[in-house]
Amino acid sequence: MRLDKFLSKATGLSRSECKKILHRGEVTINDEINKNGSTHIGVDDEVLWAGEPLSVADGNRYILLYKPDGFECTLKAKEYPIVTELIAVPEVSSLRIAGRLDVDTTGALLLSDDGAWLHRVTSPKRHQPKRYELTLADPMTADEQANAIKQVANGVLLEGDDVKTRPAQLSFSDETHATLILTEGKYHQVKRMMAYFGNKVIELHRASIGAINLDGLEMGECRFLTAEEVVQF
Repeated sequence: MRLDKFLSKATGLSRSECKKILHRGEVTINDEINKNGSTHIGVDDEVLWAGEPLSVADGNRYILLYKPDGFECTLKAKEYPIVTELIAVPEVSSLRIAGRLDVDTTGALLLSDDGAWLHRVTSPKRHQPKRYELTLADPMTADEQANAIKQVANGVLLEGDDVKTRPAQLSFSDETHATLILTEGKYHQVKRMMAYFGNKVIELHRASIGAINLDGLEMGECRFLTAEEVVQF
């Protein structure tokens, strides 16, 4: 979120009034004076106006987390720590997850306190593409890859399901590394699809959700979504 928008939302001041307090050097980010209204505010940044901390916790928040391995996408810790422990925002317990990832899966995870928005992100009717990068236990020959690509493009009937998967895009960079783009989110879908071809996924990473990717984030880091990213859902 831009600093000027953050200030306006946190204080109730107009954009022009926010520009004035910025110009006067009354705003600090992490103890440094900042006069640039276009500065991006991250979830871990501390913003003060005249020495008083500001927060936008009362408004809806939309966050992208680069989930590491070993964290659960649950609200209460069980065997592993939970992903919200990585997010330093007020009232973090009000955040909910859109499209969970397994403990051993890394990558893009969206969280928000906007229930309607979360529903739009996960709704199967919207067919939002999600790109996964995977490593397979067993090498696949060129013929096996070609067969898998063709079947995935037409949809496959997974064990326990009544209908085929939606058409998806599968590609290979070598014998054991592939990229799969899905527009639905069945239970353990990527792993089950590779099991359909007699293989096993040993590493799984979600690289993007819609047009939102992890560029600029290190594993374990998070950021607020831009307004443009929020409205794409």
